Amino acid sequence: MQQKVGVRFKIGTKVYTFLADFSVEVGDYVIVETSLGQGYAVVDKIEEVKENEDLSMYKKVLRVATKEDAKQNEINCEKEKAAIATTKEFVEKMNLDMNVVNAEYSFDGSKVIIDFISDNRVDFRDLVKDLAVKLKTRIELRQIGIRDQAKMVGGIGICGRVCCCASHLKDFEKVSIKMAKVQGLALNPTKISGSCGRLMCCLEYENEYYSEVYPKMPKLNAEVKTPDGVGVVMYTNALKQIASVKITTNDGGFTIKDYSFDDISKTSPTNNQNNNQKENNQKQIKVNIKPLTEEQEVKEENNKKQNKNFNKNKNKKK
Repeated sequence: MQQKVGVRFKIGTKVYTFLADFSVEVGDYVIVETSLGQGYAVVDKIEEVKENEDLSMYKKVLRVATKEDAKQNEINCEKEKAAIATTKEFVEKMNLDMNVVNAEYSFDGSKVIIDFISDNRVDFRDLVKDLAVKLKTRIELRQIGIRDQAKMVGGIGICGRVCCCASHLKDFEKVSIKMAKVQGLALNPTKISGSCGRLMCCLEYENEYYSEVYPKMPKLNAEVKTPDGVGVVMYTNALKQIASVKITTNDGGFTIKDYSFDDISKTSPTNNQNNNQKENNQKQIKVNIKPLTEEQEVKEENNKKQNKNFNKNKNKKK
């Protein structure tokens, strides 16, 4: 019986799908066939194979891991720590602008991939040669981003929980500052940035809901129409889709009531307000235009005469 098996090579990493010709369960450790050779992974999920499904794209699960395989994986983990330390020593000697983050051996030890971060491109050809001699295996150096580093290293977010990228996120979604604006968050870098220094991944979680509600949500201090008359918005609740509106009563006092976003509409400015605004704009323009002094007028006349003489001389030459 064939099964589609989703496996992770390390905690918090992406899930890859393989094909198993035998029965496995979630949590089992298996040996799989990869482009780098054999790999040691843990089963994360199991999917049923559909009828007439093309399975040629999936590589196979070779076998369930044994105790010897588990020991070999432990040995590889120790070798990875040594590889990181060795690489850092060579980087310091060569004065290379790079920060070594992680090292990963293939299961059979025939190749090691070393991840690093750097703000610039680095010529590491000599480093690869020296590492190949020292570690006695094939070397691949891979430049990664700051988010990938946070995913590998892990950490605690400002919410007090383990970083999403290191715990459960499979891929990095696009996050923008517009998401923070729509959700009404303070645009303070320390409040909306993760441990990697980039915008927090969790801004994307509720973005779809807020994007739907935001067009209906009135702005604070905006004048709106309600079933009880015109008032000013004092508070909004996007989750409940309710706005608190301050309405002035006939006796000169005021009341504050909660209204649904659907029961509120924006007020359109009256003709008198539009005319007053135009008059204010014209006044501002008049104030900005200052009369010229006598010295400035003389300078302008001299400049005009010089330009005329210059143009005349040009025409004569032609």
